Amino acid sequence: SPRWRVSCSLTSSAMSTHTYANEVKLFHKWTYDDIEVSDDISLEDYIAVKSKSAQFVPHSAGRFQAKRFKKAQCPIVERLTNSIMMHGRNNGKKVMAVRIVKHAFEIVHLLTDANPIQQLVDGIINASPREDSTRIGSGGVVRRQAVDVSPMRRVNQAIYLITQGARAAAFRNVKTIAECLADEIINAAKGSSNSYAIKKKDELERIAKANR
Repeated sequence: SPRWRVSCSLTSSAMSTHTYANEVKLFHKWTYDDIEVSDDISLEDYIAVKSKSAQFVPHSAGRFQAKRFKKAQCPIVERLTNSIMMHGRNNGKKVMAVRIVKHAFEIVHLLTDANPIQQLVDGIINASPREDSTRIGSGGVVRRQAVDVSPMRRVNQAIYLITQGARAAAFRNVKTIAECLADEIINAAKGSSNSYAIKKKDELERIAKANR
């Protein structure tokens, strides 16, 4: 009908006036171009920050659990977002988790004047334990044996420790979880022992050293 034709032409003209972003930036602010995983070459394949994993919002609904090791391709900021959705009452609230990460990144940038994605990558590298101990049982006697940690588990563990530290710090506290997460990321990136993740990592490595 003529009315339908008019509305179609209106929408097409409206679409033509749109300007599109030529560079993918996280939350339209933080660029992925200059992010480096330089300190630890073994984690390079497991921290997805290359331009291929660039996204505007850390909410892709990708099926990264469908296959073993596929979660290594999940963008690192999205993995952090997913890790925040823990402890029953937060399960599935991804929009809330995205908001927390967004606010935390704003705070990180204000305090450090650096790209928050780079700060997160540095924090994950610093907070990932290189050595851990496993239980070995033989003949009813259980003892601990020190083992090297695979790069995949190192990244998993670091993300878990960072979010766990932020959650513990924000619980029954005036500080919001975004502020606590920002503090945790900054301290982990600096390698400061004020960070929960760094303290836990040092503890794990110390126990492993004793069990060599």
